[in-house]
Amino acid sequence: MSVADLPAILGGVPIRPEGPPEWPGDWPEVTEALNACLKDGSWGKYHGANSAAFTEQICMFHGVAETILCASGTAAVELALRGVRVGPGDEVILAAYDFKANFQNVLTIGATPVLVDIDPLSWQLDVSQLEDAIAEKTKAIIVSHLHGGSVRMQTVMELANRHGISVIEDACQATGAILDGHRAGTAGHVGVLSFGGSKLMTSGRGGAVMTNRPEISQRIRLFTQRGNEAYPLSEMQAAVLRPQLDRLDDRNAVRWDSVCQLSKKLEQLVSAEGASILRPLVDAYSSPHGDRPAFFKVGLQFDPQRTMGLSRDNFSQAMRAENVAIDSGFRSLHRIHSKRRFRAVGELLNANLCDEHVLVLHHPVLLEDDEARQQIYDSAARIFRHAAEVANATN
Repeated sequence: MSVADLPAILGGVPIRPEGPPEWPGDWPEVTEALNACLKDGSWGKYHGANSAAFTEQICMFHGVAETILCASGTAAVELALRGVRVGPGDEVILAAYDFKANFQNVLTIGATPVLVDIDPLSWQLDVSQLEDAIAEKTKAIIVSHLHGGSVRMQTVMELANRHGISVIEDACQATGAILDGHRAGTAGHVGVLSFGGSKLMTSGRGGAVMTNRPEISQRIRLFTQRGNEAYPLSEMQAAVLRPQLDRLDDRNAVRWDSVCQLSKKLEQLVSAEGASILRPLVDAYSSPHGDRPAFFKVGLQFDPQRTMGLSRDNFSQAMRAENVAIDSGFRSLHRIHSKRRFRAVGELLNANLCDEHVLVLHHPVLLEDDEARQQIYDSAARIFRHAAEVANATN
């Protein structure tokens, strides 16, 4: 057997010797924005033109009345909870498969997380379980759009309004997406964005809270204003985000096309029985209801029963050796927190499967060409050809 055919983790040459693409990229428009900050001195100001302009830009782009900039997406979720008056003794419903910080934020407020299962087709919060999760203490629902998928917000909002419950729409992974005719983060009573270092728009750190309800924004401002801004986004951060928002739709369109093309390639990866080994999110590529998805992470379901003992983590490690940025997904919340800290609805069986089977491909490679997509496929294919050997080498 030729060394050239061996996966990198077994001594072969990585299929992507140059490594994963850097993020953020070398963008002239961002460099220009930074240079302008240096020139006019706004980089060191408490309040300058950049934050005000970026706030207005977000409002226009998303069609919302109010935007509050803040230090991170995690801070944005906390502020959103406070804005809808969640407090000690309340309950907040969220998916059992979600970003850990959302769970932690509910605890920080003094409330109790209530976990519901995942839809087995979309891998998003199962809206059919929300009714059973609602109790007398329910104050809010956190809805996250994850891994290129989306939750049907119209159904969520109809139920929430009927019960007088607030909805926080977490669009940190779906910045710029259009879902049911709305920008992600604008269908709920309050929405949140993240500008963390790995996000589709990045300033290293940062976030935003969006709402059309002045009473929510007023409560948030009363909490954050303490003689100065307690959760600030800096002028320099706002400056570098402005040109990125200008290009967000174009970049999201490229990512979407790239995911569609990659999905077709991955369909060729099948087990000896002809079953798919890496399956993308079912509804992310067909664009139901005129959706325009955004991909911070591309969700892939890995089936270890079809890969000769190769586990998901083995596969991820082997793909990383090929310089393809694929990792395991989130840990499901009920598996990493004490049962005393949450209330669960049902057995959360699909969230268990997500915990065990989800892989995520980081988005920067989606802005590259077809050669990059072919490299992803070729990396996976040769790892599966040597599945037993890779499993032995990585266990």
